[in-house]
Amino acid sequence: MSVTFGASTWLWTSPFTSDQGDLLRSISRLGFEAVELPIEDPDLVDPAKIKPVLAETGLTPYLCGAFGPGRDLTNPDASVRADTRAYLSRLMDLAEALGTPFIAGPMYAQVGKARQLSPDDRQREWDLAAKELRTVANEAGNRGLKLAIEAINRFETDLVNTTADTIRLIRAIDHPAAKAMIDTFHMTIEESDIGDAIRHAGKDLIHVQVSENHRGVTGTGLTPWQDFRRALDDIAYGGAVVIESFTPDNRDLAGAVCIWKRFTPTQDEFATRGLEFLRQLFGQTARVPATPALAESK
Repeated sequence: MSVTFGASTWLWTSPFTSDQGDLLRSISRLGFEAVELPIEDPDLVDPAKIKPVLAETGLTPYLCGAFGPGRDLTNPDASVRADTRAYLSRLMDLAEALGTPFIAGPMYAQVGKARQLSPDDRQREWDLAAKELRTVANEAGNRGLKLAIEAINRFETDLVNTTADTIRLIRAIDHPAAKAMIDTFHMTIEESDIGDAIRHAGKDLIHVQVSENHRGVTGTGLTPWQDFRRALDDIAYGGAVVIESFTPDNRDLAGAVCIWKRFTPTQDEFATRGLEFLRQLFGQTARVPATPALAESK
């Protein structure tokens, strides 16, 4: 099994803009082969500025959405759902322009909706999410794209918490463009067995994010990494494995994800140590940086 290793720009900055080409160059110099671009505001991202940097560095780009207030496919207000679909369409525009095969994230509902609902109300929201995502998946399929749908933990959503939930939602959407992604941070909270969850996703798994159970450097926490690696091998996963954590330097972002302190003196060290661990875990040779990394200053 051969995977590629990437890093989310959320490790260093928020929001990502197309003027941060030097950050992409630094991520490449750190030894990563892929970069995940969280698109908080599509208006800040001009693919014409990013594509030359991606070509220069050889980084493979992936796009994930940010589903804060006002981005909610389960909202009873039809205008909110329409705005969310329009945002997802903008992500697809960027995906097409950058040549990336899918858009990713917990796109079914606004992050932070965690409530006690009656079974009937819960089912209504589930059915609405499936219906709306079927429309989004149809657009994605017509564009030659896929949706990588992410389960997140119970403190961030009450709808899709486990990989089994994701697969059940994919079946309800009933469209070939609807696929799954996983994030080991959420899995360490919600899954009984990470390996079994990955095997359950099987061929539907198209994207992987990694972070420790405490959101710190991969390999320094309680995540059962050997089980994780064996399960990916069992399903012949050959996509990207992307480190996702967050910079404490952006107070709004850090507050939203409850990161109150640094895990390492610099974010470059966080990324480098995490990448070294993943390469050892998967038995892959390090990609030696050509020049010193400068991501911290960007």
